Amino acid sequence: MQYICDTPGSKSWFQIETEAEAVRESDAMGHAVEKHFRRACEAATNTYRSTSSSFIEQDIGLKAHVRRVMPLFLTLRDAEGEALVTAMLPPGGRHDPNARIIIVGPKNEDPYPVHETAIRKLGEHFGLSLDRARCYPYGGTVPPQS
Repeated sequence: MQYICDTPGSKSWFQIETEAEAVRESDAMGHAVEKHFRRACEAATNTYRSTSSSFIEQDIGLKAHVRRVMPLFLTLRDAEGEALVTAMLPPGGRHDPNARIIIVGPKNEDPYPVHETAIRKLGEHFGLSLDRARCYPYGGTVPPQS
């Protein structure tokens, strides 16, 4: 995981960079971020076009391409490393009006009542508005269990 930023209350945001990290996040949080991470990685990989005709050089640049076009998957952790919130932001954390932003707590519960300040800090870090109405996908409904 890559450190992104600190928030008040001794919490920090980290970027989930590998499928193994996504699996651990899914296990810790009781939701399906692993599935979404895998799908996003596969979709990004499928858009890669090699610039080399040499078999050995075909995947040069693939990793950078995937990082550039894949959504950011992030986790909020407390000082002991416990997972608190999972977020999916547009690629590179850049504003994209067509990108879906998702922010959920354990078992897809609403993280805003407890972690709104940390979520706001993540938004400030990337220059994004991460308001609940846009980012929490279940609104007032009971979230599905994964």
